[in-house]
Amino acid sequence: MKTVERHSAASNVRSYTDWLLLAGFCGFFFFFGLSYFGLVGADEPRYAQVAREMFVRHDWITPTLAGKAWLEKPIFYYWQTILFYNIFGVSDWAARLPSAVNATILVLAAYLFLCRFRPGFHLDGALITASAVGIVGFGRAASMDIALATSFTVAMLAWFAWQESSRRFYLGIFYAALAVGTLAKGPIAPFLAALVIFLFAWAKGELRLLGRTVWIPGLLLFCTIALPWYLAVQMKNPEFFRVFIVQHNLARFGTDRYHHVRPFWFYIPIVVMGLLPWVVFVITAIAETVRVWWTEKRTMLQSEDAFNVFLVIWLVAPVLFFSVSQSKLPGYILPTLPAATLLLAQYIRHRSHNDEQLSVAHITLHALVSASIPALVLLYIIGQNHAPSTRALLLAGIFVFVLAAAMIVTFLRSQGLHLLRFITLVPVVLAIAVALRLGAPILDARLSARPLANEIFRMENGTLPVAVFKASREVEYGLHFYRNQSIARYESGEIPAGEHVVVVPQSDHELLANKLSGRRISYLGTFNPQALDYYWISAPGMMSMPH
Repeated sequence: MKTVERHSAASNVRSYTDWLLLAGFCGFFFFFGLSYFGLVGADEPRYAQVAREMFVRHDWITPTLAGKAWLEKPIFYYWQTILFYNIFGVSDWAARLPSAVNATILVLAAYLFLCRFRPGFHLDGALITASAVGIVGFGRAASMDIALATSFTVAMLAWFAWQESSRRFYLGIFYAALAVGTLAKGPIAPFLAALVIFLFAWAKGELRLLGRTVWIPGLLLFCTIALPWYLAVQMKNPEFFRVFIVQHNLARFGTDRYHHVRPFWFYIPIVVMGLLPWVVFVITAIAETVRVWWTEKRTMLQSEDAFNVFLVIWLVAPVLFFSVSQSKLPGYILPTLPAATLLLAQYIRHRSHNDEQLSVAHITLHALVSASIPALVLLYIIGQNHAPSTRALLLAGIFVFVLAAAMIVTFLRSQGLHLLRFITLVPVVLAIAVALRLGAPILDARLSARPLANEIFRMENGTLPVAVFKASREVEYGLHFYRNQSIARYESGEIPAGEHVVVVPQSDHELLANKLSGRRISYLGTFNPQALDYYWISAPGMMSMPH
């Protein structure tokens, strides 16, 4: 009796420790420093502004941008962001919170599934998933991609839990998660799920799994969650089907309409980079699974190792599907990364001894990655600001490389692969911390419109309209969010009739003068990190800038 009690107490302690570790690592990887640099690219500020306009209008149906219906994406991210705006107020970091929460849910889903169905290395699987570069990066960005990755991961794990346990509860989770995925990114969620399940059932020789998966209560649950918004937005915006389904799903896949054409092999390096620092072991785990599958097909697919085959199909099938698409973006294959990290957890779980050559390869690559992140940040600072010396950069890189390699060698030799997660995570944490502290100000200045918006505000107190001429979409949408006003674009004929501020590249000031003949132009300042000038433009007939 006492032995059972001690075992139960030890199990509870391990459980509490697991949850503390998950909370700590997820808090650092996804939440720490979200406000260190402003929204970057065109998508982050655009999505954040759409959510703000819905929040201000108290409209939960129609996304708008500059007051006009913006129907390119579904609603789920905007709903999440509106909730955080309501709690914390409108800010760039609040716009990133939904992704951080979704990434955390993804990690917890991996942990709970492994804990229930593949115990022993459930914490490894969750932490490996949390620390993959692709998960960390998209988990800190204001975008829809991590919401799809999370809902798709929950759906796939729930489906496999159902087919292994025959509990309809898990099948219900599968349908509910697919409905959320449909609200997050559209019909791609159920399509990819059907593709993976079909290929797995075919490989297993049990196509009847497809018929068993079609469950009427589950379909009703899916429709109850997913369809109301689609019906409501279509009723309020009759062009929704044409814009969202035809243009931004079918045309995006089959044509180069949106100018995202990439070679067929584009996703291979994307997957490799997204799986850093675990890529060496992931490749080995894939190769081992395929080898065993090829040689022991019948017995493997009837054992618990069938999960490994399921993970390989989950990883490979969507990558091949999107490789055929005429429009390719890195975020499209994010839902496949958890399959790779879970496959690695399975690989480590079955290893009873160390593979020294494999460990050396992992050590070398991981130490290089750990060293290169802060080193590249320092290199960028040197190139832009002529700050620390190259000798300091070299010494810093060598120090981090040696430290990471020494830690990994020592622990792998003494403890084996079961401590791989910790000896890899520690250098990753250090590298991310250094990159955020050193690189955030540079990223903010070079890639975000936040500091530019602050400079313009100091010049004119936020009272004037702002326009852009020859400036990038990133600048336009960034100013839109940080100024909370529509940004006119000269090239589109949107020249404000009254006085305003215009932002132009430094090399295009002569074109600006030709564009505004008859109106007074006063130079206000230069934003050197992005090579932009900004000018005050008078209303027709106004001769001087008011003070």
